[in-house]
Amino acid sequence: MTDASTGTDMGTGMETNAGTETSTDASRGPGARGGVSQAVVAEAVRERSHGMCTIPTEYQGYPDVAFGGYVAGLLAGCASAGTVRVDFRAATPVGVPLRLAELDGGGVRLTGRADAVLATATPAPAVSVAGVPTAPSLERARAATEAFHAGGLTGLAVDGTAVDCFGCGHRPPDRGLRQHCARVPGTDMVATAWTPHPAFADARGQLRTEVLWAVLDCPTAWAGIHVGTLRPGAVTASLTATLLRPVVTGEDHITYAWPTATTGRKHTMGVAVATARGELCAVGEALWIDPRPRATGGSAG
Repeated sequence: MTDASTGTDMGTGMETNAGTETSTDASRGPGARGGVSQAVVAEAVRERSHGMCTIPTEYQGYPDVAFGGYVAGLLAGCASAGTVRVDFRAATPVGVPLRLAELDGGGVRLTGRADAVLATATPAPAVSVAGVPTAPSLERARAATEAFHAGGLTGLAVDGTAVDCFGCGHRPPDRGLRQHCARVPGTDMVATAWTPHPAFADARGQLRTEVLWAVLDCPTAWAGIHVGTLRPGAVTASLTATLLRPVVTGEDHITYAWPTATTGRKHTMGVAVATARGELCAVGEALWIDPRPRATGGSAG
């Protein structure tokens, strides 16, 4: 959910759509209802063609920090590969110009001030669907979503605080992805039922690629929290994804995730997005790192 592997508390950082910060009500146009305007998306495409991008605040996890999944999707869209692994190096800010640079082998690098590397994307082997569990039914996914809401406002911050996260915050459907995952009883997975809003669609009515990547971020954290041993305040170190079929906005979908391995502070989770009939749309794998234990018996700072 966060976009740094350095231990910085990035929150539910699922990325933002690259673009200039023009998200005022006037710029959204008729019918936008608070969603991200097509003008912002068009500006993002123009910027990327010049090797630059600016992530608007709509796509943040914690305040002023870009949502990791969205950042991953932005970079994956610039890399020349069907499957991409994105490694997060530092917190990605919103609202400031960033630079995109091609890497040897079809990858891409995102840098900020003083050319500090924020994230890199490199081609990777396809994520195997052989080990992906069967999706829970839409009814069971809806029950998990209801269980999440029944638990009250919760988040992935170190103190469990809920924040205005693009991925799993309590935003209206046209401003966030609402990946509200809770454990599916009798299984080792979490799930949520959700309907992608047309505010995040391309011209064909399909969820934009970078937004689909964003969907894969927060559920892996909730799998670690509810099923595994991930600690609140953990950060995303890497996200790998293979996109299999389009996600059509306005239709019911299921996102589900499960832990696969834990070594010390490192936690690996699998994740998938499926149609209401259980057809896989995207599969991924995320590496999360617990925050460092706080020192005891000494002075803070």
